[in-house]
Amino acid sequence: MSEKYVIGVDFGTLSGRATVVRVSDGRELGSSVMEYPHGVMDRTLTAGDGQTLPPDYALQVPADYVEVLKAVVPEAIRDAAVNADDIIGIGTDFTSASVLPTDENGVPLCESEEFKNNPHAYVKMWKHHGGTEQAERAIAIAEARGEMWLGRYGGRISSEIVLPKALETLEKAPDVYAAMDYYVEAVDWIVWQLCGRLIHSAAPAAYKSLRQNDQYPSEEYFAELNPQFRTFIADKFEAPVLQLGDRAGDLTEEMANDLGLRPGIAVAVGQIDAHVTAPAAKAIEVGQMTAIMGTSNVYIVNGKTARDIPGVFGIANGGISAGLWGYEGGQTGVGDIFAWIVDNIVPGEYQNEANRRGISVHELLTEKGAEQEIGEHGLIALDWHNGNRSILNNGALSGTLVGMTLNTRPEEIYRAYLEATGFGLRVIIENFLQHGVEINEIVAAGGLLKNKFLMQIYADITRIPLSISGSNLAGSLGAAIYGAVAAGAYPNVYEAANAMGSKIEHAYVPNEDAAKKYDLLYEEYLTLHDYFGRGTNDVMARLKGIQRSIHERKNS
Repeated sequence: MSEKYVIGVDFGTLSGRATVVRVSDGRELGSSVMEYPHGVMDRTLTAGDGQTLPPDYALQVPADYVEVLKAVVPEAIRDAAVNADDIIGIGTDFTSASVLPTDENGVPLCESEEFKNNPHAYVKMWKHHGGTEQAERAIAIAEARGEMWLGRYGGRISSEIVLPKALETLEKAPDVYAAMDYYVEAVDWIVWQLCGRLIHSAAPAAYKSLRQNDQYPSEEYFAELNPQFRTFIADKFEAPVLQLGDRAGDLTEEMANDLGLRPGIAVAVGQIDAHVTAPAAKAIEVGQMTAIMGTSNVYIVNGKTARDIPGVFGIANGGISAGLWGYEGGQTGVGDIFAWIVDNIVPGEYQNEANRRGISVHELLTEKGAEQEIGEHGLIALDWHNGNRSILNNGALSGTLVGMTLNTRPEEIYRAYLEATGFGLRVIIENFLQHGVEINEIVAAGGLLKNKFLMQIYADITRIPLSISGSNLAGSLGAAIYGAVAAGAYPNVYEAANAMGSKIEHAYVPNEDAAKKYDLLYEEYLTLHDYFGRGTNDVMARLKGIQRSIHERKNS
C-alpha cells in the first residue's frame, strides 16, 4: 500500500505556509511560504484609496489569502516530490478572530466598488483594537445583567474578539453592516472557499464568539448593546458548528484545479493558528502548556474540568482536544515589540556592525544584552505595546519603560523587553496555578525559538522546564494533523498527535541562581503591572483618548 499524505496550511499574521506531511509518521516532505501582497494595513488603506487609518486599526485583504493559498500549495507539492493523487486531505489554521463581512456567497464586501474604500469592509485582524469602546460597553452590560458566560472569559471581553468588531462595524459603518449577509471568521471563510460550505469551527466559536454550552449570548443582551444589534447572530453569523478533526466538506473541483489536488479529498474544520501547535508538539495532555511564540504569544493548556478564572482569555470544551477543557491566555505583543525596537531605536552603527558580521540586528542585540548580569541594566519594562491580553485583558494599556538614563544602551532596552515578556508569562502561569489549573511543563514553538537566550530567560523566570517542538513548522504540521483525522487516517487527534507530532523534552532547564535574581525584578514588574493595569493610574487610557480625539478632528 502506497504512502498517503496530507497538506497543512498555516495562515499567520504576515504570511501563509503550506507543508506536505506524511500521514504515517508526520515527516515534513515539502513546504512553501509566501507573504501577503498587502501585508498588514495599520496606517493607510493601501488596498483602497490610501486613506490614513485611525489608531489601533489592523486590516488585511482577504483576496491575499486565496492568492497565497493558490501559490504555496502547488509549490509545496512540487517541493515534496509526491504524487498529488496520494494526498488525502487538507487542514488549515488561521490567526484567530480575524473577521470579515461577505455577501451570501462568501464574496468579501471590500471587493465591491461600493465598499473598496471603507476600512470596515476589510478583514479586521486579531490585533485590530478599533472596537475598544464597544468591548468596554459589552463588559459593563454583561456585568449588569449577571451574564453567566462572562466568567468563561475571565470577566472581560477583549476588543480582539468578534463581538466588538461587529458592533464597531454597525456603529461606525452602518452601510457595511446592512449590506453584509455574513460576518465570518477567516478561519471559517478559508474553509468555505475550499469546500463551498460555511461552517463554524467549534473552538474559535467558543474562544472568540462567546459560544458556551452550545449557544451564543441572548438577543436581549445584544439589544442592550445596540437595538439594531439584537439579531446579529441569527441574521449575520449563524452557521452549523463542527468539532476539531471533523470533515467540513470535500475539496471543490474548481479549487482542486487551482491547487493541483484531486477534487473530493477531505477538507478539515479549521483551527486557531496557535492551537494547532499543541498536537504538533505532543502537548495535549493535562498540565502541558503549549507556548506559541511569535509576533504575539499564545498559551494554551488542557484541564479536566471547567473553572471560571479571572484574567483567563477563554475556556472551551474540546477547544484543544476532545474530552478536556482548553484554557487560553496570551500576550498581544512579543516579537512585534522586539521588531519595534530594531526598527525605531537602534542607531545606524549597530546595523552596520550586524551587516559587517553577517548577523541580524536581533542577534546582535541579544548577544550584547546577554553579556550583562541580571539587573545590571537598571530597567523594568511593561510589555503592553499592543495592549494586554492576559491577565488584564485591556486593549487600552500601552508599553512602559522605567529606569532609563543618558547611559542606557539599545541592547539594555532590548534585554529589558525580553525579560518583560517573560514576566508577563509568569503572571499568566501563576494566575492559572492559583485557580487550580495544573502546569508542569511548557512546550514552546514558533519563530522565537531561534533566540536561545530568550528561551532560557523564560525557563529561569517561570522555574518550569521548557520543552520545544521538534518541528520548525509546527503550525502547518498541526493543521496537517487535523487534516489526517478528517480524512479518516486516524480515529482522533490524540492518536494522530502521537504518531505525527514531535518534541524535544526539557530543552531548557531553570537555573535557580538566575531565577532568584529574576525574582527581585519580577516584584518590581508586578508593582508597575498593578499600578497601571488595575486602575490606580489610568493614564494610558487617557493618553489614547487624547490621541483618538485628535485623529477624529483631523479626519472629520
